[in-house]
Amino acid sequence: MTDASIKGLKPRSLEIFHEVVSAYLEDGQPVGSSRLAKTSKLDLSPASIRSKMSDLEEAGLLYAPHTSAGRVPTESGLRLFVDGLMEFNRDLQSDERSTIDSECAARGISMNQLLDNAGKTLSGLSNCASLVLSPKSEADLQHFEFVPIGVNRALAVLVRTDGQVENRLIDLPVGLPSSALVTAANYMNARLANRTMKTAAAVIREDIALHRAELDALTTSLVEQGIGIWSDGEGGADAALIMRGQANLLDDIQAVEELTEIRGLFDALDARENALRLLDATRDGDGVKIFIGAENKLFASTGCSLVIAPYRNADRSVIGAVGVLGPRHMNYARIIPMVDYTSKAIARVLGR
Repeated sequence: MTDASIKGLKPRSLEIFHEVVSAYLEDGQPVGSSRLAKTSKLDLSPASIRSKMSDLEEAGLLYAPHTSAGRVPTESGLRLFVDGLMEFNRDLQSDERSTIDSECAARGISMNQLLDNAGKTLSGLSNCASLVLSPKSEADLQHFEFVPIGVNRALAVLVRTDGQVENRLIDLPVGLPSSALVTAANYMNARLANRTMKTAAAVIREDIALHRAELDALTTSLVEQGIGIWSDGEGGADAALIMRGQANLLDDIQAVEELTEIRGLFDALDARENALRLLDATRDGDGVKIFIGAENKLFASTGCSLVIAPYRNADRSVIGAVGVLGPRHMNYARIIPMVDYTSKAIARVLGR
């Protein structure tokens, strides 16, 4: 509480501050003096508590969202509280550790399955939404397939030798027969296997340029589109985002305006450049990072906070991150060590 002490606050006021924030984190509702007088062990009258709350409001740690509605912590106040939690390094309950370990350490699963398991587990344990930023795979290619999903659209599916799967939605050439999807996939598979995308793309383009492909014009167009969607044949972006438990976040919404903002947040998180920014934000230093509200522009108007931690590969390089996205009143004391433990569980698997 050093920052608050600099503001000239007395220990009694800091005790009130801690009680207000703790009560707010229970249900996200403004905390009034009468509630504190009844539920806390402060042994103060409501009038005395209101006086201390006024001091905290002047210090910029609390504010009243509505007249006579009680107080809630400001973002700087919540930051002060959360930073205090970080100093104590609270451990997880043994059953939570066991759940995370069993899901992350399952034998015979791919990298995609590992990260998906981690995201589902975090979402289930925290009752919030989970985020997993996964790295671009450098593994060789194993299989390619076109899956039709409409009259003129298909999903291009790329499988790598490490089990990672990448999907892209593409538009099909007008008049393309369904048999051409199979022909194009078979042709690509014969040239993709055990090569990088860059090498395979070069081979395929040389075949096409020298008329060695033996494909008709429409199928050739499909093949060119299939290799072109992976950043001109050099693979995907440096990070992809896996989200789980979005419904948990929507359940906490109390107004139509909040619903619109949260849906906007989901759309923003789907943008790969934002996934990259979040990953970059975790690279400085080790351990958990917490972004509260406007501390990150993605969450500025959503009333959300993000608890996120990087995970490392066997070379100790940061290659991704895992986190929990929830309301400002999420249970930080429980979620911070949960995210930290999950990131380390992933790293242990990758370091084998």
